[in-house]
Amino acid sequence: MFAVLASLPILLVIVLMVVFDKPAKIVMPVAWLLAVVLAALVWRVPGNWLVGETIAGALSAFNILIIVFGAILVMNTLKHSGAINTINRTFFGISGDRRVQAIIIAYLFVSFIEGAAGFGTPAALAAPLLVSLGFPPLAAVILALIGDSTAVSFGAVGTPIIGGVARVLDSPGVRESVAQHGWTFEQFVQQVGVWSAIPHAIMGTLLPLLIVMVMTRLFGKEKSFKPAFEIAPFAIFAGLSFTVPYLLLAVFVGPELPSLLGALIGIGITVLAARKGFLVPRTPWTFPDEREWGDDWTGTVEPSTAMLGRSDIPPVLAWMPYILVALILVITRIPALGIKALITAPAVTISWSEIAGTSLGYSLQALYLPGTIPFILVAILTIFLHGMSRDAVKETWSRSLKQMVPATIALVFAVAMVNVMRFSNNNATGTASMLQALSNAAAAGLSSVWALVAPFIGVLGAFMTGSNTVSNILFSGFQYEVAARADISRTVIVGLQVIGGAAGNMICVHNVVAASTTVGMLGREGRIIRVNIVPAAIYAIVVGIVGMLAVYVFVPGLF
Repeated sequence: MFAVLASLPILLVIVLMVVFDKPAKIVMPVAWLLAVVLAALVWRVPGNWLVGETIAGALSAFNILIIVFGAILVMNTLKHSGAINTINRTFFGISGDRRVQAIIIAYLFVSFIEGAAGFGTPAALAAPLLVSLGFPPLAAVILALIGDSTAVSFGAVGTPIIGGVARVLDSPGVRESVAQHGWTFEQFVQQVGVWSAIPHAIMGTLLPLLIVMVMTRLFGKEKSFKPAFEIAPFAIFAGLSFTVPYLLLAVFVGPELPSLLGALIGIGITVLAARKGFLVPRTPWTFPDEREWGDDWTGTVEPSTAMLGRSDIPPVLAWMPYILVALILVITRIPALGIKALITAPAVTISWSEIAGTSLGYSLQALYLPGTIPFILVAILTIFLHGMSRDAVKETWSRSLKQMVPATIALVFAVAMVNVMRFSNNNATGTASMLQALSNAAAAGLSSVWALVAPFIGVLGAFMTGSNTVSNILFSGFQYEVAARADISRTVIVGLQVIGGAAGNMICVHNVVAASTTVGMLGREGRIIRVNIVPAAIYAIVVGIVGMLAVYVFVPGLF
């Protein structure tokens, strides 16, 4: 009974967003209101707790929104300065083989942009770049969306983990459980990142090959996987050039840098290898003549015309904002350098305890938050580096603020709803919280195979909301509780939630629409999702198997 009632807010989100195609900015406030009503009438949660849970959730969302705004601001700054055109031109002339181009742009370049910006930006940038090189628009969208997966869990310098998982799970109960295991909460969050990175790295190494397989099978003249297998050595080499540094950064540095620096390293290695012809087949592969293309392969933007406009910004200067972002993050994240201690000190931390008379609290380390340093700082520096006009700067900031409106509404109410569900155990009846009721039911029926199920929950969350971060906000607490009830590793299961949210990026409506719009493919979203649901499912199945081996064979005693 309680589990059925507790599921209603989440079911409402699924029905309104998936069946009726309502936007998150409308759905999330309604779902929050339903959660509040249930908490008040069924769980008998006192009014001050409902207020405190909502305020704490909204404030936590504000921290996430600063990161989102900073990421969007940097990207819009580069667009309006002309730097993006220069960056795009650096990919021309590397190789005439479409398979190589797909690997470098749809996998590595997309991963780099994901690490720096995230939130639907990568595929929307890469798809027109691929079209400008002569790719069919339909292929460009499909491949860019598939490639935007491995990097997503650490996108926008770790927002899905730092702003999603950490914000939702940061509670006295979780901290106490983590401490009993001998970890700090911060170590737990990093370990979630590690156990996101390990399965990701396994599947991510194979992802370039999967991208090429989809391309040659659906868009090749021979409609065969054979051309993909011919370039398999280069594809796997490209995958390793990203996933090896990606995994090392997750293990030894933290969740901010794996995608950003890993992809930057991967681009350098793979581009050099492609120029030298290393592991590249002698006979280049290309698409059939345009006259043989399918009727649904093209849209309103013709090939080779998607990337208009020129820029005289030198390549080094165009890439400099990203280089500065990476350098500043490294400098501020390594404890031995001493800067991290300065910018996270209590003197520069804003905090609020016992919100509305509850035990809930809030803190903001503005100088440590990636949204302010480096994102907003680098965006301001770029104005001078690239000599932007006053009008260009005004348009950049205005557009970035406008883009934040729907994200702000959705995130504030999503985090508030999850807070209400998580802390509804603070009631007069002694009833378990709404999330605990859900997790008890799930653990009772599926505990033995939950590692296989967990990634698909993340996929569902991303498909519903269009965001790995919001998927983690919705389901991290649920996944944690199921793992606790099933007595399996909470770290691995939450990590699988994060990975599932990344795989769901391939099919989430928000990203599909964003990428389709840039190449004139609106109206083909259904076809794109039907194609991409296969690689998304493959991704979830593979990481689920890795998760099963982890929780029952390799690290059965891991917290």
